Amino acid sequence: MLETVASTATVTTEPGGDERRARKERSRYARRMSQPTRPEGWVDPPRADDLPCCDGQPLESDRHRRQMNLLIDSIEHHWADRDDFFAGGNMFVYFSSLQAKNNDFRGPDFFVVTDVARGERKSWIVWDEGGRTPEVIVELLSESTRDADFGEKKRIYERVLKVPEYFVFDPFSGELWGFRLAPTTYQEIPRTPGGRLPSTILGLELGVWSGRYQGIEADWLRMFTATGGVVPTKAEAATQRADAAAQRAEAATQRADAEAQRADKMAARLAAYETRFGSLDASDDESQP
Repeated sequence: MLETVASTATVTTEPGGDERRARKERSRYARRMSQPTRPEGWVDPPRADDLPCCDGQPLESDRHRRQMNLLIDSIEHHWADRDDFFAGGNMFVYFSSLQAKNNDFRGPDFFVVTDVARGERKSWIVWDEGGRTPEVIVELLSESTRDADFGEKKRIYERVLKVPEYFVFDPFSGELWGFRLAPTTYQEIPRTPGGRLPSTILGLELGVWSGRYQGIEADWLRMFTATGGVVPTKAEAATQRADAAAQRAEAATQRADAEAQRADKMAARLAAYETRFGSLDASDDESQP
């Protein structure tokens, strides 16, 4: 008998036996050895398909829903060339198996996580995302959520998830609050001279913008650049490009009209000259030898 030794496993083949069978046996052994050893009683944590992704409850109002979509659309368009972030809203964030077991759901109205693969998720499951937790959270205030937004949720974001930046906005009053983890407790974020709240994570400022969005005139929470420009959604940017193109076309039409008017004036002056002094063409003919 010929004995072939691989690591600590012994595979015996008869002289002239099938070497491929021995290689397969060694491969199976290697796979077994590469699997992590789990303690007795270990239970795999639940996955996305095992967990509810929402509680079926709508946002407090249509204004709240539009505001959430405005924030998501704005950051996704602003970072359109990036593939290392996720922006979500009104979806559950799972940060412990005990929380999931107790149905202790946490669904921020808007949140952003960086240094992760961009793509669709049913829920944000921290243990499926390499331990990555939200870095920016915005809660949209209402009378029914005020106590939780400034109480229990704020405590969890500060002490459990350790969310670096937390903002609270009331879509109907236009009031905005911002907190930054410094280093382990939330401190209010100082406002810029323009009254906005800077986000170091987003590299933008959050502030209140009075204007029309999706047909509704209101105070909206918007993202701003450091120079004060509003970060547009994809639809708004397309509208802005179309408006700019229309303005360029209008300017070109006005230039063409001005050129035509100048040409008409020159033609009128030429006609007046020829009426008084004769045709310029005739003068040219007479000057010929």
